[in-house]
Amino acid sequence: MITVHHLENSRSQRILWMLEELNLDYEVRHYRRDPKTNLAPEELQQVHPLGKSPVISDGDRVIAESGNIIEYLAVRYGGEQWMPPVASEAHWDCKYWLHYGEGSLMPLLVMSLVFDEVRNSPMPFFVKPVARGIAEKVTEAYLGPNLEKNMTFIETHLENREWFVGSAPTAADIQMSFPLEAAQSGYLKGKHFPHIAAYVTRVQALPAYQRALEKGGRYDYA
Repeated sequence: MITVHHLENSRSQRILWMLEELNLDYEVRHYRRDPKTNLAPEELQQVHPLGKSPVISDGDRVIAESGNIIEYLAVRYGGEQWMPPVASEAHWDCKYWLHYGEGSLMPLLVMSLVFDEVRNSPMPFFVKPVARGIAEKVTEAYLGPNLEKNMTFIETHLENREWFVGSAPTAADIQMSFPLEAAQSGYLKGKHFPHIAAYVTRVQALPAYQRALEKGGRYDYA
């Protein structure tokens, strides 16, 4: 039996979606964020030393990191639809998006969120102009241009595609769903990226995705 150690409102929601797509038996152990810090509770460290989610256990094996979990499920249970065969170009395309989602895109989105917090958090009046000035400079010089470049890259990729690789969802779509949902609720608000918007809508309309929402609980990005 697979167990998902599921933190509310987090990356682990996409793991529930994949398990529903694969029609596997699993149980969900729910964890709530600390109301003051918004971080995962300390009991998750009993599952994995870093105390982060998602983490799954499958028998005696404990598996952490979203991309690693998604690839494990795809290879062990999903077959070639979810992870195309190694001899194919589609395999390496799929692996690219598995690495890109957390390796290139999410760090930019997390940094954007952090600097938004810096700009908007209460602080002593004599510190505020300095802190906000630094945040705005970093955003203007680095984050803004890089996010725009990455979103344009994804928008162009999705222009004539329903899914990231091939004609049906793969492990790449599971991985890419979360950063694009997060971007839709933050950075992309008010911006014109219609293919990304259509993609997120398409993902969220899937029956397996909807079943995963019912099992996962609070998830602000859907």
